Amino acid sequence: MKIGIIGSGGIATNAHIPNYIKAGVDVVAIMNRTRANGERVAQKFGVPNVYETVEEMLSSEQLDAVSICTPNALHKEQVLLALEAGCHVLCEKPPGISENEAIEMLEAAKRAGKTLHYGFHYRHRADTILLKRMIDAGELGDVYATTALALRRRGIPGWGVFTNKELQGGGALLDVGVHMLDLALYLMGYPEPKEVIGHVGQYLGSRPGVGLLGDWDYASLSVEDTARAMVTFETKASLMLDVSYMANLEDKDTMRVECRGTNAGASLFPLKLHTEKHGALFDEQPAYLQEHDPYEKQIQSFLEACRQEPDYRQAEEAVILHRIIDRIYA
Repeated sequence: MKIGIIGSGGIATNAHIPNYIKAGVDVVAIMNRTRANGERVAQKFGVPNVYETVEEMLSSEQLDAVSICTPNALHKEQVLLALEAGCHVLCEKPPGISENEAIEMLEAAKRAGKTLHYGFHYRHRADTILLKRMIDAGELGDVYATTALALRRRGIPGWGVFTNKELQGGGALLDVGVHMLDLALYLMGYPEPKEVIGHVGQYLGSRPGVGLLGDWDYASLSVEDTARAMVTFETKASLMLDVSYMANLEDKDTMRVECRGTNAGASLFPLKLHTEKHGALFDEQPAYLQEHDPYEKQIQSFLEACRQEPDYRQAEEAVILHRIIDRIYA
């Protein structure tokens, strides 16, 4: 397979390109609007061709698949171009910046007959895979409630365009919150939402302070640093979401999902089970779990899907995900 990379930032160089190479496929082209940045990455990884536009790369190369590693607001346009050129697509999270964009991308994938995956690497962790297997086997019973936490004490990124709403579409919710929201929905089987009560706000990020992820441009911050929500579903289940870039909390960083089932409960990360047996309460953890790089597993999963019948499941789930996010922002 021949792979093209759109965007040559950190997620491309740390996760996508090295794991494509490890999987034994050929990364033959990189596109970056700043040619010097593209050439620097191409030289590092031995990629033969560099382009400054998506259109030029797609018309010049016979690509089987592309990874899209650009700011959120660019995802939809680039996904559509790649699908129309006959490529399978792995697009970094979030899928887009609205439900309408997610619908457009889903429809384009179906027209093209190509697989469209999104970069939710937490799905590919070993502990997540094990918990999903247990839920699907019925060991938790009916999962009727989940809690998704993506909390940082002082964690606005001091690099990139994370504080720019025009390019990102949103802040903490679309950057870190979307990971745990997707994971909770994935573990629940992606039920249809019924009602969403949401709140977003900017409380600490628009003033100077300690930055644990570098100095951010607080004067021009145009995204939320806080998002909270309660979601109910047609299945009678519910989800609570709590997200922050900056909050006065004890822990520096919390990424966590909790599931409550009628037979048992479970939480990630780390994986723990909470059960009742023989008149006693138990908390259980795996004694041993073979770990792996979730980004490597994600790339492997995408490549396997490319070699089979077109996979639209993640693109369909993205519509539900963005429907909830749109309602939170609204």
